[in-house]
Amino acid sequence: MLPSRLLLILTSLFLFACATQHPNQDPTGKMFPSVEGSSLEKETIKMPEKFLGAQTLLLLGYVQNSQFDIDRWLIALDFTETKVNVYELPTIAGMAPRMFSGFIDDGMRKGIPKELWKGVVTIYEGGDEVQEMTGNENPNNARVILLDKTGKIIYFYDRGFAPSALRAVRELLETEETTD
Repeated sequence: MLPSRLLLILTSLFLFACATQHPNQDPTGKMFPSVEGSSLEKETIKMPEKFLGAQTLLLLGYVQNSQFDIDRWLIALDFTETKVNVYELPTIAGMAPRMFSGFIDDGMRKGIPKELWKGVVTIYEGGDEVQEMTGNENPNNARVILLDKTGKIIYFYDRGFAPSALRAVRELLETEETTD
């Protein structure tokens, strides 16, 4: 039997060896792709249909280390009392992660408070399409996408967290609110 540490290393290599590299690009002005995900509450979410009718901020993470950026965004949004629907989208490309999706989601459930599960939607099957849309160079950086009420991307940021980026999101939210 393999020692557990070796098994973990081999599993990690298998899970992430299948990911395709896509150059970073700004998808502002495009529609969010039609993909499905599963919330940690085990609800199937169709995107962008789920987000239509309201502005929505998406925090996409392509690797576990992007959680650092996502947490900073969530804290800043809460601290500034920013009024917007927010979804955290772990977006995992490749066939191998789909085989371990239950294991991966169970791990996330252990680290995320239950009251937040509804807003954490993991994308497996459409993960490569989403990563291709934004690029996945520097995967530790979260991708921040603000959708308008029609599912169109009106803001994109992929350099971590910055107060200026938060201000830009808040300004767009206020501008869109006054044009309704």
